[in-house]
Amino acid sequence: MTIAVAITVLILPGMHAIGDPPIFGFAAFALFMALINASIKPIVHMLALPFSILSLGLFALIINWLFMRLASWLAIGIFGVGVDVGGFWWSVLASIIIAIVSSVATAIIGE
Repeated sequence: MTIAVAITVLILPGMHAIGDPPIFGFAAFALFMALINASIKPIVHMLALPFSILSLGLFALIINWLFMRLASWLAIGIFGVGVDVGGFWWSVLASIIIAIVSSVATAIIGE
């Protein structure tokens, strides 16, 4: 996940690493994204399923954006390093890039 976040921040101009060296920011953000994805995200997606169906999946984009903002806020607030997500559409693009890079990295490295 850290590799995927680092590549995403390097590609997208709407995301910025906070902290020196930037790898600490990538790692802190990736840590909180992984914790949120493993704990809170499944529950929220199940509760929001009717809204996601009615909005044809657009509500899921809002949830992903909120979780990226939460991970950024936690990383910067607790460790003083992290990744600043510029806005909603940057988080949508970041989610796509992180998913692709994570899949490729998992295929290369293995689980």
